[in-house]
Amino acid sequence: MGEFFDGTAGQPAAFMTARVPSFTDFLAGYQPDLLPAGFRGRGLPGGDGANEVIKNLPHATTIVAAVCERGVVMAGDRRATAGNMISKRDVDKVFRSDEFSAVAIAGVYAMGLEFVRLFQVELEHYEKMEGRSLSLEGKANRLAKMVRDNLGPAMQGLAVVPLFTGYDEETGIGRIFSYDVAGGPYEEYRYHSIGSGSIFARGSLKKLYRDDMSVSDAVLCCVQALYDAADDDSATGGPDLPRQIFPVVATITDDGFRRLPDAEAAEIGEQVVAGRMQSPDGPNAPLRTAS
Repeated sequence: MGEFFDGTAGQPAAFMTARVPSFTDFLAGYQPDLLPAGFRGRGLPGGDGANEVIKNLPHATTIVAAVCERGVVMAGDRRATAGNMISKRDVDKVFRSDEFSAVAIAGVYAMGLEFVRLFQVELEHYEKMEGRSLSLEGKANRLAKMVRDNLGPAMQGLAVVPLFTGYDEETGIGRIFSYDVAGGPYEEYRYHSIGSGSIFARGSLKKLYRDDMSVSDAVLCCVQALYDAADDDSATGGPDLPRQIFPVVATITDDGFRRLPDAEAAEIGEQVVAGRMQSPDGPNAPLRTAS
């Protein structure tokens, strides 16, 4: 007991002497069993039934993001699938990571939630230890390391691919970062999408996006893109009017992170559905010709 506690306020000595800005690195040295398996460098149970179990775990799909005049908008559908079945209709895939950033997940949902929680603590821990927050690029790189640490489980089928967005306080613009399963971070410009419906969502964003979009227009653009993804991808859920389930939409601007209230998200979702009743393929982008 004398070796474990240092006698001040009953705190473990490791907490009083260590000054490690990374919470993940600190926990790996202090009590690694509290970390997810991938971060401990351990493999996962195998066997003939492992692939079948992994295939039937709930998976999250599709996320979209678009830069706008005061920051960035991120939105995610609510469906989780297990194989060819709908396992959940109302999951959240977009989360606040700190005051000026957000993270969203596609892949194995349970693993994704672990990522989000650990990333949130990682950013908070750094700020407490260093007395300042990481730069937006620093946050993106810290998330990249977490993805890379999960490479072992990812190779066994437990992959999580995040999308990270934020308002850059240094430059005053919104930025988007995507990742591969090996942890490679890539900055995306203007808009991006991940998940099973991303190819359809990205096509919709390509059609509707404008560089001078207001926050409200970017929100509508993202919800339109999710509708288009749901129209062609069975793993993506569109606005569900009977159950009142609508996409999770968040704005990250100079005012900070804001998740749209359910009533506001419902209003936008109903607006999109009403428009599709008149024009099933959605709004057309104007053709611009040189003057």
